[in-house]
Amino acid sequence: MRVIPEDLRVRYEAEGWWRRESLGELLTEHLARARAVEFHVHSEIRPWHGTFGEVEDAARRLAAGLRARGVGPGDVIAFQLPNWMEAAATFYASALLGAVTVPIVHFYGRRELDHIIESARPKVFVTAAAFPRMSFDPGVRAKVPIVGVVGDDFDDLSAAEPLAGVLPVDPGAPALIAFTSGTTSAAKGVVHSHQTLGCETRQLAEQNELDDSAHLTATPVGHFIGMVGAFLIPLLHGKPVHLTDVWEPGRALALMREYGLSVGGGPPYFVTSLLDHPEFTPEHMSRVKYVGLGGSTVPVSVTRRLAGMGLHPFRAYGSTEHPSITASRYSAPEFERLETDGRPMPGVEIRIAEDGEILSRGPDLCLGYLDPELTERAFDATGWYRTGDIGVLHADGHLTITDRKSDVIIRGGENISALEVEEVLAQLPAIAEAVVVAVPDARFGEVVGAVVRVRPGAALPSVTDIREHFAAAGVARQKWPERLSEVDDYPRTPSGKVQKHLIRQGIATSSMRE
Repeated sequence: MRVIPEDLRVRYEAEGWWRRESLGELLTEHLARARAVEFHVHSEIRPWHGTFGEVEDAARRLAAGLRARGVGPGDVIAFQLPNWMEAAATFYASALLGAVTVPIVHFYGRRELDHIIESARPKVFVTAAAFPRMSFDPGVRAKVPIVGVVGDDFDDLSAAEPLAGVLPVDPGAPALIAFTSGTTSAAKGVVHSHQTLGCETRQLAEQNELDDSAHLTATPVGHFIGMVGAFLIPLLHGKPVHLTDVWEPGRALALMREYGLSVGGGPPYFVTSLLDHPEFTPEHMSRVKYVGLGGSTVPVSVTRRLAGMGLHPFRAYGSTEHPSITASRYSAPEFERLETDGRPMPGVEIRIAEDGEILSRGPDLCLGYLDPELTERAFDATGWYRTGDIGVLHADGHLTITDRKSDVIIRGGENISALEVEEVLAQLPAIAEAVVVAVPDARFGEVVGAVVRVRPGAALPSVTDIREHFAAAGVARQKWPERLSEVDDYPRTPSGKVQKHLIRQGIATSSMRE
């Protein structure tokens, strides 16, 4: 793990950002207050309607069953589930046991799952028997000691009597490993402690304290911020949970009307797809009070559009490594909310390096990566994290992101490694070389664009050919190229290195095939 200077530890504890409580203790305190609060899963496959108290009971029975099988503090519990009640029960059970939770987005394919299991080495893995675009691979049982499959034998893991209390664990110890794609081909395991995760939860809860409405949550709970937003922040506010496992704007609008729900934000697509739907009405408009946008590229055209409709949008900036670096307050001037990424969150510091890269540190910054080499490259001895993003820090303290150093495509809030996609493309016999870049997209913010050189005498593969190739390789569909173009050669430096920034500029003004 990274070096955390002693003066920062002292400061974070003195200010109350780091507390001497585990995630399990935090949950227990707030679950006791929210037992009667409603918890809903809106799903055609596995609907569920109950209360936080019922979810806690399920979690404590699961925790007791796992404890009887030898699972305890420091052990790793991974789950790959859609937005279902069982995901909440598994997460809460893991926290009560003092275990390390590994959430995995439900649409990850065999390739990604194998890498995560090999890297995190979980003692427990919980997944679903089947869900659109995913199915249980029995081969996992040979790699993980304890496996539970929702829709099959998941209930067998639970004990008749619930676990009482919380197992003690060092609050500074790992509590979560979140895998995120970046400049490396394989996803990176980001490690958070009970203290960094607790701090992040309280920060976001305070950021949203003026919004008293219940939200419909569609962000996958297998994603770090989706899990925090679905299972932790509503609990701290004592607000009902409404999950949906498939995002269908028409269905979302119906649920908003039936249950009086709002949509809090996230990647712009979740909001714009509602506004563009023919069933969107002024009644829906009245429910969307505050719209916090982040997790993906946020065009000014989108924030200006929302403001013009009478909504109150604001932008935020962070990553899995450092979840909440900056954000705008509801009361911030319109320019700051709409056209900048806000100001540092409490306890967070930012500065700009000589090359324009944003450096950050703060109480919600992760402990590092599973890979110590990645940790050494990303963090320095004084606690600063190299974000890989380029930005401008204005004189009055607000930040504007202007570019990214890393070749990451952020599609609807999900990070996609360009290198990984390039490697899969290169396996096609017709392709001599492939360059993958982010292509602006009105729906998802960015999508994967592939610019390829084909071998002499070969024909450019069709989009269908490429999709079939990626499916056979077991790659998640979100990573499949959605734009395709062919070049004779790329713009290069004198040393032969492809100049991706020029390719991105060219794509911005050209047409690519879908």
